[in-house]
Amino acid sequence: MLKEGTKAPAFSLPDQDGKIHTLEEYRGKKVILYFYPRDNTPGCTKQACNFGELVPQFGERGATVIGVSKDSIASHKKFAEKYALPFTLLSDPELSCIRAYDVWQEKKNYGKVSMGVVRTTYLIDEEGIIVKAFGKVKAAENPAQMLGELQEG
Repeated sequence: MLKEGTKAPAFSLPDQDGKIHTLEEYRGKKVILYFYPRDNTPGCTKQACNFGELVPQFGERGATVIGVSKDSIASHKKFAEKYALPFTLLSDPELSCIRAYDVWQEKKNYGKVSMGVVRTTYLIDEEGIIVKAFGKVKAAENPAQMLGELQEG
């Protein structure tokens, strides 16, 4: 996981509609950049839907929500449409952004060890600096936790 106070790594990735997004285009806004393992899994769906419900409150605080996983553009499109997600999902099948943000790690599941995305959320300020970093977040609670961070800050 990257440290608070460090510059957020740049990225250039397609969203669920194939449009390319870069970190630079969000300059002047706070960004909640959250990394999740897979579309349409129970935890990831709960996290995405909870972020979706809070998008208006994030907007009021000058923050944009962006989700990132290694799923394809097509998978993201279906996921976003199925749950009417009102925010950007970035597709990173090459793991360039996922590795840059140090969330591709060894995971243990039922005693089996494999590599995967560790659910992690970063709050990036208007200047592109990581001001908060949360690793191994609880999917359902993370969106409200991030809203709380914005209210405190």
